[in-house]
Amino acid sequence: MKSNVIFTILSISLFLLNWEIFYWSIIRDPFLLAPPSRVVPTFIRLFIGQDPSFYMPLDVLYSLYHYAIGFSVAVVFGVSLGLLMGYLKTIEKIIAPTIELLRPIPPIAWIPISILLLKLTHVSAGFIIFIGAFFPILLNTRHGVANVELKFLEAGITLGADEFNLLRKVIIPGAIPSIFTGIRVGSGVAWMCVVAAELFGVSAYGLGYQIEIARLYHAPEIVISYMLSIGLIGYVLDRMYKFLENRLLKWRRGLVVE
Repeated sequence: MKSNVIFTILSISLFLLNWEIFYWSIIRDPFLLAPPSRVVPTFIRLFIGQDPSFYMPLDVLYSLYHYAIGFSVAVVFGVSLGLLMGYLKTIEKIIAPTIELLRPIPPIAWIPISILLLKLTHVSAGFIIFIGAFFPILLNTRHGVANVELKFLEAGITLGADEFNLLRKVIIPGAIPSIFTGIRVGSGVAWMCVVAAELFGVSAYGLGYQIEIARLYHAPEIVISYMLSIGLIGYVLDRMYKFLENRLLKWRRGLVVE
């Protein structure tokens, strides 16, 4: 644990040092890029809400609100449809071609449709985030259900489990590791889509919206500060889901390599 902290500090320190050297040796233009010596104090000032023009705490809340709208719906629909596709092959044959047709379309390409259907609303931003998160959750859930070991299914049937209990007590528990993988991947994609979802101005707040405003002000230190906040919050969200996964899957300790 201690060695991990040391390597983390070393890695970040080397990154910041190289960034500073790169700026002063090549860029040397505050309108194009900002060095860490300017970004770090700017980030701290924004993070604690000392800049009335860019009030980051409120922007974080708005972005988390948009994320919650899209990601929660993606989890419900992605897990439910993934369970059906993995368990019922007829459903998979019907739905899979449509899924594979829509899946390669990037979430940002849905922005015009989202604006036309939902206008400039919070739900419109949530829709873009939903698109980004839905497919990883769906496909990982489907993979987890379809790859439950046959011996567990046979054991359940031998012990007298009906279809419902087989799904509830054998298939879903067996698929949970894959479901959580989908949730973590989907969460990362959803959080990245926050920027795209907010760039078209669903509100006067939000991390993505403020990045665009800071660009118009030619303030790269503010742009990078907001980028860092997106990275930090994304990391915290992933650690939260990882913690929940470890709590629910205690029985796997010692059975798999982590």
